[in-house]
Amino acid sequence: MSNLTISWAILFAAGMLEVVSTTVFRYTEGLTRTLPTVTFFALGMASFYLLFKSLAEIPLGTAYAVWTGIGAAGTAIVGILFYAEPATTMRLVLLSLLIGSIMGLKLVSNS
Repeated sequence: MSNLTISWAILFAAGMLEVVSTTVFRYTEGLTRTLPTVTFFALGMASFYLLFKSLAEIPLGTAYAVWTGIGAAGTAIVGILFYAEPATTMRLVLLSLLIGSIMGLKLVSNS
């Protein structure tokens, strides 16, 4: 497995940790509950660390755009699936565009 492939896997893991971190944030009650708050910060720090590690092979602008895109799209999808957030047609179309953009950044960055 190439270093670039490993960096992309690390970046994907960073994005997934971002999704979990923002999901845990729902339970902090304004950062007043200790365990969810500590978990939120620990997951956030782990996500940032993996983002940093991915920069060994992926340019910062691309990595940051992909990381935030995974976090935003993933968090929105979790909200739809588990928290009864609206799944309107337009919202799903825009999420699809965001996910497509993330995939496109990966494709063009390998060339």
